[in-house]
Amino acid sequence: MTLPVPLGDTDPQSGDQPDCPAADPRTYEVRTFGCQMNVHDSERISGLLEDAGLARVEGGQADVVVFNTCAVRENADNKLYGNLGILKAVKEFRPGMQIAVGGCLAQKDRDIILKKAPWVDAVFGTHNIGALPALLKRARHNQDAQLEILESLDVFPSTLPTRRESVYAGWVSISVGCNNTCTFCIVPSLRGKERDRRPGEILAEIEALVADGAVEVTLLGQNVNSYGVEFGDRGAFAKLLRACGSIEGLERVRFTSPHPAAFTDDVIDAMAETPNVMPQLHMPLQSGSDRILKAMRRSYRSTRFLGILDRVRERMPQAAISTDIIVGFPGETEEDFQATLDVVEQSRFATAFTFQYSKRPGTPAADLPEQLPKAVVQERFERLTALQDRIAREENARQVGTLVEVLVTDQQGRKGGETHRLTGRARDQRLVHFSVPEGAAAPRPGDFVTLPVTEAASFHLLSDPTSDQYSLRRSRAGDAWDRSQADSCGVPAGPDGAPRSVSLGMPSLPVRGSGR
Repeated sequence: MTLPVPLGDTDPQSGDQPDCPAADPRTYEVRTFGCQMNVHDSERISGLLEDAGLARVEGGQADVVVFNTCAVRENADNKLYGNLGILKAVKEFRPGMQIAVGGCLAQKDRDIILKKAPWVDAVFGTHNIGALPALLKRARHNQDAQLEILESLDVFPSTLPTRRESVYAGWVSISVGCNNTCTFCIVPSLRGKERDRRPGEILAEIEALVADGAVEVTLLGQNVNSYGVEFGDRGAFAKLLRACGSIEGLERVRFTSPHPAAFTDDVIDAMAETPNVMPQLHMPLQSGSDRILKAMRRSYRSTRFLGILDRVRERMPQAAISTDIIVGFPGETEEDFQATLDVVEQSRFATAFTFQYSKRPGTPAADLPEQLPKAVVQERFERLTALQDRIAREENARQVGTLVEVLVTDQQGRKGGETHRLTGRARDQRLVHFSVPEGAAAPRPGDFVTLPVTEAASFHLLSDPTSDQYSLRRSRAGDAWDRSQADSCGVPAGPDGAPRSVSLGMPSLPVRGSGR
């Protein structure tokens, strides 16, 4: 009888795990497309694969390549199948290599993926991430592709093994799914109805992250401010924010994304009154036209949206507000678009993630009449981005001369190698590139520096402080970063020498693109 072959290196005759770690375990790579939820899911995928004995590839071609996909934008299909086409030739010369596809596009396309790319070994959906190791094992044993898509959540993702990508900051999922019915969005049909975690589970995960060295967490959900509806507490999200304030060692709390229709003053109060909740808010606008908002089934209007921003700034004058905007929704007239420009001008967003409308099969908007020509959408898109770039530059210019506390990251700006500047995030989430004065101590990722803003651009702030303007505060997260650099069989080690999980890094800003 032939036994199933586990994912990691094993005795080929018995199938048993060896007594000591193999010198060269099979390697994996996870390629992530899409939103923060996909990034968070990829943590779980990496954790599952490492739990099954694989090691993340360090240069070169992995033995197992997993695509965690997005279905929100129109080019998602092309991006996936283009990558799969490239790997087909690679796989032909690498016996035993496996390819898996998961995420929203897998949930949507299902067996279409195997028809278009029969060299794929496993396809899994958004509701059964935990099945991936078994599917890969089965595919390897049976020499046949495996497809498993569940219609509802199998197990809450936070219970799965996790490989976090940074020691100083992490995502913490408070809910999955969405109960909204926006006509442009395919997410509810792929992620399902909202499921809320109990507050105690969330706080326990945050405390575990902090114990492991994290100083920042971002609470994550498709609609965070509807959190608690499932268990009958409409004030649960504000209570959760306040509870985060009592966690010792947790210095920064963020959340994404709320929905303007459900955003309440108790959340604003909790933000303003909880010291470690950051003065930063991502509030998706989508359109400034009330007529288009109605067609989108966004259950608020521009007046309510602007009122929320006014109340936030009344309580937190220093708050930086970002947004999402869709250009070219079906039926959008020049008058509708001008209404969006007007709201953007009034809102003074620090950042706006702007998208050209993407027709997604399976969404109500895909069947609406008056789909706009590409040239019209592109021209409006360019006008909107020019306006927002000006506003962002003006708002950033107001920061020049102010002192900012920056959490240092392990990322580097495009010119970091030339300028020798380090990079971090201010309390309001603005990106800051800074230099360390000659003779001053350099910070580690996870440490904090306080310094003056000396220059500003549309997308970042610059600081070139003198020695007396530069202040470094070493942190537990910086200590954790030092520990993470110690290798134990190629795995970052904790203070006791044991392999440890690390927390996911701070979200990077997405580039502008077509579709949303």
